[in-house]
Amino acid sequence: MPSNRKPAPRKTRARSPSSRKPAFRLHRWVLAVVTVGAGLAVGSCSDALTDNGRELARFVQTVLTSDALRDQLDALFNSGAADYPIVRDQAPTATRQGTEPFAACPQFFAGRQSPVVVPQPSHRALCYNAFAILHSGQTKTPVFVAQKLNRRLVEDAGEKRTDRFFADARLPRSERAELEDYRKSGYARGHMAPAGDMPNPTAMAQSFSLANIIPQAGGHNSGAWAKVEQDTRHYALRARGDVYVITGPVYGPSRKTIGENRVAVPDHVFKLVYDETRQRAWAHWHANRDDATAGRPISYQELVKRTGIEFLPGVGL
Repeated sequence: MPSNRKPAPRKTRARSPSSRKPAFRLHRWVLAVVTVGAGLAVGSCSDALTDNGRELARFVQTVLTSDALRDQLDALFNSGAADYPIVRDQAPTATRQGTEPFAACPQFFAGRQSPVVVPQPSHRALCYNAFAILHSGQTKTPVFVAQKLNRRLVEDAGEKRTDRFFADARLPRSERAELEDYRKSGYARGHMAPAGDMPNPTAMAQSFSLANIIPQAGGHNSGAWAKVEQDTRHYALRARGDVYVITGPVYGPSRKTIGENRVAVPDHVFKLVYDETRQRAWAHWHANRDDATAGRPISYQELVKRTGIEFLPGVGL
């Protein structure tokens, strides 16, 4: 005779909330990585990543340690989207071995001729929206940074600072500085093409490329050198035509470095100013020290003598 008795309910072992949290967190991590992976796959077919997508990808990039994956993320971040710092169509990589390296951006140089520099295998030319850089893979800093200023460009400056420094993925990893090199180094990340000169959001973002940065004494960066940058803008604002500006570091025989990539610390910093209309040139020459003060500018000929670089070959000063 069938029994009407219901089977006893099967006992299950309840998990405490604390025992479930780690698994839940792990699932969230897996989901985040999968989401970023999917985003990268989509990004390889499209240049349009949302700001939130970039921020999530950047967060994961700092956590993951795979150099191969980090290089892929770098390439994606610097993919050339119109709203992102690197515009690849304007940014060829070249050396000075027998050709004009800045053929894609001659507008930043007086007479459309770039400075004459002794060729080095690690020299690479980088064109940006508002400046051009000859970069050294030995020092991991610029040899020089060239700009063109005038009244219209200075009036357009004043963009909100992004303060998002980044390593330029166009440079080989062995030839560039990384963000970690500057952390706790005791030096500021000093712009050569100043953020305050940038006339549009793209140029502002690009100015935070580490290719445009040197290890600079903090007091100098925010003090005497900041005044030189401001005075140069004021001069360009009053000038009747174009003013060409070339800025760069100078290194002594005993070279101090920072970080694992051995980024060189310059002894001096210079800024050459050339007024095309008046055909006048002068240079600011500062020691890279906290207590550095602004002295009298030096002549163009003196700057050439001290650096060994002919900065204005198309002018004939």
